[in-house]
Amino acid sequence: MFTGIVSGVGTIVEASPNRLGIEHAATAGRLTVGSSVAVNGCCLTVVRKSGATFFADVVPETLRRTNLGSAKPGSAVNLELPLAADGLLDGHLVQGHVDVTAMVKRVAAAAAGKEVVIELPKPLRSFVVAKGSIAVDGMSLTVAAVDDQAGTFTVALIPHTLAVTVAGDYKAGTAVNLEADVVARYVARNLPR
Repeated sequence: MFTGIVSGVGTIVEASPNRLGIEHAATAGRLTVGSSVAVNGCCLTVVRKSGATFFADVVPETLRRTNLGSAKPGSAVNLELPLAADGLLDGHLVQGHVDVTAMVKRVAAAAAGKEVVIELPKPLRSFVVAKGSIAVDGMSLTVAAVDDQAGTFTVALIPHTLAVTVAGDYKAGTAVNLEADVVARYVARNLPR
């Protein structure tokens, strides 16, 4: 379980059909073989470490369902260690189970930071509401607005988030991982049909 508070940005150093190697000294230093780590919001298991680099196996489903399928050496990725039992829940409950990838439609300067408009695929529409939470590339973000007609949602990113995550590189056409809020899923599942 994660919180969606990114702890660092790593660099892909190996991207093979079944394994990713990610360099980030601070994160690698806290991991052991068998540890879970969120990479762009996708929960992976560490299978090997070498200095400042850790390696995780990836299966075809992961590569198909996430933007890790297009990762290549040099790609930047958000990293987060799992929530400790005595840790603070600063974001929201993020499982690391990416639902879909979606495209950034527009990035615009705002009074403080940027507003990012992201496509909202139909399977997630009943789980995403204004002022609700969504994980985008593993970042716990508040939904600023939902446009049902356009099939998009908007998030507002503060300068700090832009500086310490991959969001600072977002532009129209960027593929992002989305994970709907698990609480919204359970509520929707239990509503009368």
